[in-house]
Amino acid sequence: MEQQNDSEKLAEQVTTPPMQLVFEALASAPRRKILAYLTHSDLTAGEIAARFDMSKPSISQHLNVLETAGLISGKREGQFIRYSLTPNKLVNTLNSFVQDVCPVGRPLKKESKALAELKKSTKE
Repeated sequence: MEQQNDSEKLAEQVTTPPMQLVFEALASAPRRKILAYLTHSDLTAGEIAARFDMSKPSISQHLNVLETAGLISGKREGQFIRYSLTPNKLVNTLNSFVQDVCPVGRPLKKESKALAELKKSTKE
């Protein structure tokens, strides 16, 4: 199996739909555990690594995937980055997914989009 170089990985991230990034991030049990652990408190990579008995590079890789998917955000505080959940990102992604696959939701979503576009065009 070939390894991707950094530019190939970046190109893939840029062209991957946001919903797919979220589901790929959620496919990993360690990442789901990290999300659960961040529910009530912002934490550094070191604090997360200590809880899950994982190496800091491994935690950093998981945090990068979660951040790329938009599920968490990092804020630099001195020499550390403090990670926190991104409010409503997961809920909105799952809601959108359900609407896309639901036989009732899909037509309503299209109708809602058409109505929003109509309202926008009448304001202009």
